Amino acid sequence: MRAVAGVDGIPNGFPILLDARMSIVEPAFSYLLELSTIPGRSHATETLRTYSEHLHDWFDTLEQSELDWRLANEGTIAAYRNRMLSAPSPHTRRPYARSTVNDRVRTVCRFYSWAHRRRLIDALPFDYIDVSLRSARRQGMLAHLDHRPPVVMANVLTISEAERLPRPLRVDQLQCLFQHLDPPYGLIAEWALATGMRRKELCGLQLYQVPEVAHLDVDQAPLVSIPLTITKGDRPRSVYPPLRLIDRTHWYVGEERAALVKRLRRAQPGYRVPAALFLNSKGKPVSRARLSAAFGTAFGAAGLIGSGHWLRHTFAMTMLVRLQKQATTAPDLNPLKIVQVLLGHASIQSTAIYLRCVELHADTLAESLAYLYGELVPHDRP
Repeated sequence: MRAVAGVDGIPNGFPILLDARMSIVEPAFSYLLELSTIPGRSHATETLRTYSEHLHDWFDTLEQSELDWRLANEGTIAAYRNRMLSAPSPHTRRPYARSTVNDRVRTVCRFYSWAHRRRLIDALPFDYIDVSLRSARRQGMLAHLDHRPPVVMANVLTISEAERLPRPLRVDQLQCLFQHLDPPYGLIAEWALATGMRRKELCGLQLYQVPEVAHLDVDQAPLVSIPLTITKGDRPRSVYPPLRLIDRTHWYVGEERAALVKRLRRAQPGYRVPAALFLNSKGKPVSRARLSAAFGTAFGAAGLIGSGHWLRHTFAMTMLVRLQKQATTAPDLNPLKIVQVLLGHASIQSTAIYLRCVELHADTLAESLAYLYGELVPHDRP
């Protein structure tokens, strides 16, 4: 799969799917191009890339099996689904999450629905069933947030997903995790833990976005606002890292990053320094894939099962508890709404799940509050 830049009529960075003969997979190309260009139905670049990755895997599977995509039926897609359920990902070497399997199946079926509407195929290769969305046990205080219909039509090929509530990392787990993160990944993890930033947002930070805070008093202004330029869905959003983290980031820029740049300039006279804040050992911006790999390795070395997204979960829960404490003396404060804004959730239903998590992990979060908002810091650096 490749990305196109500067081709007339095609959006910059548009993903192009190629088969084994390096020919464009034309039906997938047409489908993705329509999603990206038709007014009123355009999709974010990140969404298009996700769809293209799913379709690349699907068409690669068909090609290896020497199957024409137009002849795929319900059994073909079911076999594709079952392969993911029975074997680990060839990229991460870890089992596929059931949600990932469903996401890929839904993308494939969306593509075939489009192909059916465009009369490229005669019939859909899948069916629908009735599924109830409302559980018998309603969440009393959150019932007014649930505007879903009681029954919907669901793709028969998708599998059930047991609800898995996120849980915060304990203080000892955080400390162990940071011990296994080399620069700059330890600092990136601190940003994720202190702000709840997503992977793409962390990798998208630019050097110019780190503010100069020498004139600010940490006791008077412990947090600083940083507008993000790269967010999920391109929704405007700011994060509020503590000044101590900004100080450590300046240390990284002036010491570790500067030493790396100096070494690379000596070795490669034509080296141009990227605008990205975080650079890998080769002087290039840290990619999302490399960040995920670094976090995955560190979690494994620390004896933990999880991913970098758990740092975002930990931030969300500790911030919610902190705001709930403040709300006892400030009745107008809406902790859940604030956390929704801080996380960049489009719907408050996505944020509401943390209310139950807070109740389940009260003791862990009490320690995390002291760790994250007290005097303790993940590193001993200035």
